[in-house]
Amino acid sequence: MRYRLKLEYDGGPFVGWQRQANGLAVQQVLEEAIGEFSGQTVIAFGAGRTDAGVHALGQVAHFDLDAEPPPDTVCDALNYHMRNHAVAVVEAEIAAADFDARFGAISRHYRYRIVNRRAPLTVDRGRAWLVPTPLDTDAMRVAAKHLVGHHDFTTFRSIRCQSKSPLKTLDELSVRCQGEEVLVEARARSFLHSQVRSMVGTLDRVGRGKWTPDDVAQALHARERARAGPTAPAHGLYLMSVAYP
Repeated sequence: MRYRLKLEYDGGPFVGWQRQANGLAVQQVLEEAIGEFSGQTVIAFGAGRTDAGVHALGQVAHFDLDAEPPPDTVCDALNYHMRNHAVAVVEAEIAAADFDARFGAISRHYRYRIVNRRAPLTVDRGRAWLVPTPLDTDAMRVAAKHLVGHHDFTTFRSIRCQSKSPLKTLDELSVRCQGEEVLVEARARSFLHSQVRSMVGTLDRVGRGKWTPDDVAQALHARERARAGPTAPAHGLYLMSVAYP
């Protein structure tokens, strides 16, 4: 039986979604919980390989079991065994035998949270990027439009990126204000390693008046990593949702 999960987690304590030798990963916590519950050794496959410190409100994962416990039982059991970690199963359901959380996804939605104020963060510390300099969000919106579409995103690609091609289609990159927050929404079928954070760091330069929107277009077309702005901190990024056919 194949199960599909919707997961929420605070990325702060983890080295990312994927198991690694240098620390605790969300995948490891989930797989160990499945093992405690079912007595089986399984691999959980996630839709997005979020980096260390990146949060999720809508990560999707799948795994297989030999038994067929009801989804509600699976959800409650996994949450019980993960109770000491900042990970929760929000939804569980039986999936088609060929469902694949990663390769079946047609869209991933990330949100980056900037808090634009001078006062330090308290409740949102570790959950948003504090930018004390006033940001020109109108200029950031214009700059973001240069990045939407099908492009070679080498400029915004981490040197650790393992993707075979830098070509990606960015369906949405929007900037909106919500009180003192500046929210950057990014949507695409898939992203390069650190692409969203690199784009946000570049838009931040525009917002601070250090770059113009045209500078962003020139950086994109240069296809050189050194031409990007700084990479925004991981703790402001959230995997919001994953869409399937």
